[in-house]
Order: sequence, then C-alpha cells, then structure tokens
Amino acid sequence: MLGIIASLIDGVLVGLVYGLAAMGLTLIWGVMDVINLTHGTMIVGGMFALYLLATALGMPPYLTLPPVLIGGFVVGVALYWVAVHRMIGRPPLMSLLSTFAVNLMLIGIGTGLWGTALFNVSVSLPGLSIGRYTFPGAHILAAALAALIAGLLYLFLHKTRLGKALRAVANNREAAELVGIPTTKLLAIAVGCGVALAGVSGMLIGTLFPFTVLSGDGYQLKSFVVTVLGGFGNPVGALMGGVALGLLEGAVTPFVPVSWTLVIEFALFVLVLIAFPNGIFARRGAL
Repeated sequence: MLGIIASLIDGVLVGLVYGLAAMGLTLIWGVMDVINLTHGTMIVGGMFALYLLATALGMPPYLTLPPVLIGGFVVGVALYWVAVHRMIGRPPLMSLLSTFAVNLMLIGIGTGLWGTALFNVSVSLPGLSIGRYTFPGAHILAAALAALIAGLLYLFLHKTRLGKALRAVANNREAAELVGIPTTKLLAIAVGCGVALAGVSGMLIGTLFPFTVLSGDGYQLKSFVVTVLGGFGNPVGALMGGVALGLLEGAVTPFVPVSWTLVIEFALFVLVLIAFPNGIFARRGAL
C-alpha cells in the first residue's frame, strides 16, 4: 500500500511537468484554434538545448531555463510567421499540414545532426525520504518549477494588460480588432509563449529522463491526452489534466508493464472524448 502511495506522489510530480507541456499546446489552440504539430519537436528542442548548454558551456542544468525560455519564444514567433500566419482563417487542416511539414523538417535536421542516439543530462540532487521511500530531488524541483511557471502564466494572462489583450483576442478576434488591439502581433506572441512553454517543459523532462531526437512523439501524444482532460483552450485545466495523467501513470505503473501505459492512457483519451467532448475541466470562453 505504501508503495502505491509513493508511486502516486511521484506520478503527481511528473504530471505537473506534463501539464506545463500541455499548457503550451492549449495556449496556442485557445488563442487561434490552431493545433501545433511541432509541439513534440519543440519539447525535444528544450531537451537538446539543456544538453548543449550543460555540456558545451558547462552551465548548471537548471540555469539553462532562462535561455531556453527566451530561445523558445523567439523560435515560436518565427514559427508563427513561417507556418501559421497565412493559415489563420483557413480550414483547420491547412494549419495541421503546415505545422506537420515544419515538424518533419525539424526532425530531419535533428536526426541528421545527432542520429537517434540516447542522450542524458546528469542531475544530482538530494531526495526527500519519507519512511522507506525516497523521492528524487530532480522530480521535486522539476514539479516545483513547472508549478511556478504555470502560476506566472496565469498571472500574466489575468493580471497584465498584454495578457488581457491575448484573452480578448482568444474570445473574439474581430471585436478585439475593432477596439484597436493589434491581433497579428498578439497571435505571434501567443505562439511564442506556447513554444517557450514546450521548450521549458522539455528542458525539465531532460533533467528526469534520457531522450533522443525522436522522443517528442510520445510527449506530444501525452500533451494531447492532457489537453483533452483539461479542456481545449484552458491552460489551468491543462495543468490539472497533467496531474490527472501523472496520477494514472503512478496508479498503473506498479501493476502493468511500461509498454502498456500508453495503451491505457489512450483508452482514457477515447473515453473522455466520448463522455466529455470539450474536456473534463472545460469552461465557457477561451483562456
């Protein structure tokens, strides 16, 4: 029994990082109804930024967070102008194909540079011992940073003028334009923020688990599950959905092989879509 409780707690810690990753996906969806299929690759980008900065420049792993955040924002703005801007207002399939094409190009570049070798960033932190169980310090710190960044995003969206403008664009773009809000600029910022969140989540995941250039697919699929659980376009719900997914993983890991975890997660994905088409934590309005 104690082992199951420990597994659930660890699942919550990892789930917070999953939730942060999904916040980047659902933020872009909430503002412009675009599904970003480069999301998994951007998560991997955060992992490799962590690896390169920590190995080539000798930076402490967690001090790579600011440059990953800034770099992710810049990449996201570039992605908007390259693959999303001309797709706004067109059928959703157009933006799917556009971001998917960019995703394939990025994967091709990544495999050309690094192949499919396994990379790892060594993080040594003291764990927290409770009885017979020790929770890894890296998991605790990653979860704390994910929760902090999620909290800052919430404050940005609800307490700052720029954040309120983003929410206005998400709820009614035409009305926002009529009152003078520069919607194109804000759409670019939204994609920049979404990619920055994906990159930071990848950086945090990279401190927890080994990774390859192709690791993004699995985390992108998890982000879709979390987004459905949390409600489309609801960043706070995405964080809650991440915790729910982490709890599920923690509950099943002691009993089933790891290879079956994704099967169970996607069975949940289908059941939620049937029972709650807009997500469990869905709410009226975007963001």
